[in-house]
Amino acid sequence: MGALSRFRPGLRRTATDDVTPAVAMAGLSSSEKNPAVNGTQDVISPVITGGKPEESFLPTEDAQRGVQQVEAVALTWTKPYLVAVFILMWLLYLVNAFQSSILYNLVPYATSSFESHSLITVIGIVANSMTAAVYIPLAKMLDLWGRAEGFLLMVVFATLGLILMAACNGITLFCVAQGTSNYSKMLIRGIQVFYSIGFGGLIYSVDVITADVSKLKNRALAYAFTSSPYIITAFAGPVVANDFYVYVSWRWGFGAFAIILPCVAAPLFIILKLNLRKAERFGILAREKSGRTLLQSIWHHTQEFDAFGVILFSCGFTVFLLPFTLADTAPNGWGTGYIIAMIVVGFVVLVLFALYEIFLARAPFLNVNLLANRTVVGACLLELTYQISYYCWNSYFTSFLQVVNNLTITQAGWVGSTFDVVSGVLLLGVGFIIRKTGYFRWLLNIAVPLYIFAQGLMIYFRRPDQSIGYIIMCQIFIAIGGSIFIIVEQLAILAASDHQHIAAVLALLYVVGNMGGAIGNAICGAIWTNSFPKALARYLPADALPDLDDIYEDLSTQLSYEVGSDTRIAIDQAYGFAQERMLIAGTVIMSLAFIWMFMIKNINVAKITQVKGTVF
Repeated sequence: MGALSRFRPGLRRTATDDVTPAVAMAGLSSSEKNPAVNGTQDVISPVITGGKPEESFLPTEDAQRGVQQVEAVALTWTKPYLVAVFILMWLLYLVNAFQSSILYNLVPYATSSFESHSLITVIGIVANSMTAAVYIPLAKMLDLWGRAEGFLLMVVFATLGLILMAACNGITLFCVAQGTSNYSKMLIRGIQVFYSIGFGGLIYSVDVITADVSKLKNRALAYAFTSSPYIITAFAGPVVANDFYVYVSWRWGFGAFAIILPCVAAPLFIILKLNLRKAERFGILAREKSGRTLLQSIWHHTQEFDAFGVILFSCGFTVFLLPFTLADTAPNGWGTGYIIAMIVVGFVVLVLFALYEIFLARAPFLNVNLLANRTVVGACLLELTYQISYYCWNSYFTSFLQVVNNLTITQAGWVGSTFDVVSGVLLLGVGFIIRKTGYFRWLLNIAVPLYIFAQGLMIYFRRPDQSIGYIIMCQIFIAIGGSIFIIVEQLAILAASDHQHIAAVLALLYVVGNMGGAIGNAICGAIWTNSFPKALARYLPADALPDLDDIYEDLSTQLSYEVGSDTRIAIDQAYGFAQERMLIAGTVIMSLAFIWMFMIKNINVAKITQVKGTVF
């Protein structure tokens, strides 16, 4: 670790060539006080010391432009604006929670309508892979162009994704009518990717802004507050999903939010831009005046955006993860030549990305010292392990509940949303405890053993002959452990960084998490395709064997058989057989968390000052 710090001394870039110096203000009256101090005045006047504004009343000089902008906004606005921003972020999480709950409960029916129920994990792999590839470019965009601009772009992507999902039926019918059903599968994958990039980037942008406007000791509480809408949608979401499916259409379940999302997102963008203009007016942030020609500006921003590094990462990461999607349809599976070639090429390109960032990049994505920090590494490995373990079994969970436990869409959604209810309540308490004590690592001593214990219990209880009550009990334990993982990982990786690298380290955590989700979905899909149809062939009565393919691919067909009939019992047994193997795989992988938890340092977040201005 020590050797890495010598590779690039002074990795933090200098932004003095980007902006003109802030002009010192003189002739201040007693009423012209900085709202960052009293939180009430609308006139900005930095405290003057020796003819220059004090450093604490100006954005960090060596930060990139987007970081300077958000610091200037926090130094400019008053407390009512801060409160409004948190309310708007809460509403954005509410919209996301509603649409994700609807998606979670309706995707099995959407895929079944294309006779592609088995594609659930494939869609998840592609979506996770492509979403992960966008986080690093988005982090650079937030740091270079600004928080508001990156946020707006993700809102546009998410809205367009919702529109495409709502309208995809006509195109799919056209493809099927042309005898090209494979195109319909490609279409639903592509639309899901578009949607996932938008909402993944949107929530990531909100999380970065939340970190920008909260003190480190209060950040766990801030994240708990903004994510608390899941408590509401855990109950309301499945009901709304069921009503859309029964009374309207699953397509309108997505189309309605294409109208709602822009209306909720617009006020946050406006507040950020208005206060940025105010900061420029009052001299807290100077307007960018480079004096460069057009070609010089293009080259300068290409370097600042780390365009070459971003391309290397996006291409390498996508090529490396695509085999997880393609292997099940390749001629020789994982032994197919192009599958092996993609894995090797993707890995090599990622290594080249790392070497470029260390030795050549002018404005590297992440400080090399952070990549060598054991807390950052430990948090990322814990997130990777947790996501792989979780997605090993989660993708077919609501289908299992509806078929084996005979629950409705709403009831299955409630059980599947146990995590949201428990985490929403628990994390508020966890946030208060961290705020008072300043420490967070000790929580892993409770969360890791409890999570592994609960997932181990699920191996036994997720069978056809078990009560739904035991499944809910295990889900509660899993929710306690999993929600603590998420908040500790975020807080640990932010505590190891400075404000300049908040977007970068969060992007790193999101990338690792999505990579874990893709790998977990790949494991889940491999177990499903190699166990469920074989179990069906073994358990189905002879008169139902001709319908094996329809039963395998269509959830509605599975539910059409009467509860207690020989065919329905056979389907239940096949689900139990597949779920048992998924959970065993997830539990074995999760045991690695016992190692990663000890890599995270016991940092006192109450003693670290990271952000400036009027913050929570």
